[in-house]
Amino acid sequence: MRVLVTLPTYNEAENIGRLLDQLLAVHPGLEVLVVDDDSPDGTWKIVEERAAAESRVHLLRRTHERGRGTAGRDGFRWAVEHGAEFVVEMDADFSHHPRYIPPLIEAAEQGADLVIGSRLVSGGGEVGRGLLRPLITKAANLYIRTVLWLRVRDCTSGYRLYRGALLARIPWDRVESRGPEIVQETLLWARALGAQIVEVPILFEERAAGQSTFNIRIMRRSLLAILRFRLRRFRV
Repeated sequence: MRVLVTLPTYNEAENIGRLLDQLLAVHPGLEVLVVDDDSPDGTWKIVEERAAAESRVHLLRRTHERGRGTAGRDGFRWAVEHGAEFVVEMDADFSHHPRYIPPLIEAAEQGADLVIGSRLVSGGGEVGRGLLRPLITKAANLYIRTVLWLRVRDCTSGYRLYRGALLARIPWDRVESRGPEIVQETLLWARALGAQIVEVPILFEERAAGQSTFNIRIMRRSLLAILRFRLRRFRV
């Protein structure tokens, strides 16, 4: 398996079928793993039916645990166990468009261990989100960069490509995140492992359909997690 796209999902029935179509069209060697938290809207059923007909689609249905962080962790572990060379993680609502996967792969082929689809480098940005959301993105990233001493511009981007060899070295039993803060925790582990990290520009778009599960409570919990990360030792 050369490239595996992992999609943590919860109630994405309105998006998942069309997204799978577009992802499979990116490259004939690309495979997709949907990590679904037993979505009440039947997202997992759509994927299960697709996987039965298409060998490049896989489903990991989680019925006893929920959370963006643990879904990401389980997807990465699956990828390592199945020998993926490159692993792309992205949202399933079209805010992360499949057209950016080839540039992510190209950067990895040039030697990067972790490639971040970035809104905050030249050529990147946000589309259809009003004036406030981009300001929140910039403020959150300034806070995270300052607290964690990171040089990455877009520390909150969840659109990333990891080299499979890097994921295999991360001690997943020591990864604590249950929510979106997993993107910062894996970034810290990558830095601790001496990974080469690069950013390529993307345009983050407002979700195509459905409702986001992100809210003020989750955002507050994630920002507090950054303070805990500051006090932890990320050593392998």
